[in-house]
Parts: sequence; structure tokens; C-alpha cells
Amino acid sequence: MPDLIPVLKKDEIDKLVSEVAQKISSDYQDRELILIAVLKGAYMFLSDLARRLTIPAQIDFLRVASYGANSSSSGKIQFTKEIEVNIRDKDVLVIEDIIDTGLSMRFILDHLKSFEPKTLKVCVLIDKYERRGADITIDYVCHTVQKGFLVGYGLDYAEKYRNLPEVYQLNL
Repeated sequence: MPDLIPVLKKDEIDKLVSEVAQKISSDYQDRELILIAVLKGAYMFLSDLARRLTIPAQIDFLRVASYGANSSSSGKIQFTKEIEVNIRDKDVLVIEDIIDTGLSMRFILDHLKSFEPKTLKVCVLIDKYERRGADITIDYVCHTVQKGFLVGYGLDYAEKYRNLPEVYQLNL
């Protein structure tokens, strides 16, 4: 049986999400913002974040695959769901649950730039820089960790643990 070690409690997550939503709302006041969440992991974070924004925002999703049932990236990234809204000349904020190596996010950003958005920024629940292999800028970060395999609040291991309301380090 794997060990689950608490990393972020529900009340901590609520506070962090509220703080970043307030900052985003301030930064994008009087602008047309499009939130693009990376499925599947970012759905809980997006849901809570979007409800706390005080500005209008469109929402869309994309999905890439690189992990499969493993705890480390295969390095081979592919889109399994493309965006559906027009982002040309729009302010776009990519919402992600966790950034680890940064390779998937680099792939996503390079792809989205081809649609010529006005701005393209990143908001992440957890920045885990232990294995960072791509140079990326993360504009909004709720929480930073150095290492550990995390699950809960949308984060999974082999499609398990996403439904947990808090974030845990999974020790296999």
C-alpha cells in the first residue's frame, strides 16, 4: 500500500487559489482573457480559480500525453485534444496543475504561439523544479516544491488519486 504524505491541505489550497485569482483579476482588468486548462490534471484547479476571478474569462481545454501509467515523462509529447476557441490577438493564460520537467509546457507554449495570441502566460498550482529540463517562464505560481511525486487535487498516478481534495506526496 503506498504512503500518502500531506503537502497541501484544503484550506491552504483555497487560500493560494484565492490569492492567485486576485492577482490575475488585477493584471487582466478590462482585457479579454482566455483560460486554457491542460487536461486532465488542471480541471480542479481551473474550476476553483475561474470561480474566484472577478473578471470575465472564456475557458477552453487542451490535452497532451507524455506520462502514461509511469511516474516519469516518456519524453514523447503529443496532443490528444486541441483548443477550440480562436486565440488570435487575445490574452491567453495556460492553466496547469504541475510543471515538472517543463517539456510538456514548452511544447504547449510553442504550439499556442503559432495561433498568434496577444499575450501568452502560464499559471500553475505547483512548480516542481527538481527535474526542470526546459527554459520556461511561469507567471503565476501557487506553491513550489523541490521534489516528490505528488497526487490529489487533480494530480494523478496512473489515473488514480485525482479525486483527493488535498495534495499528497506519493511514496510507492
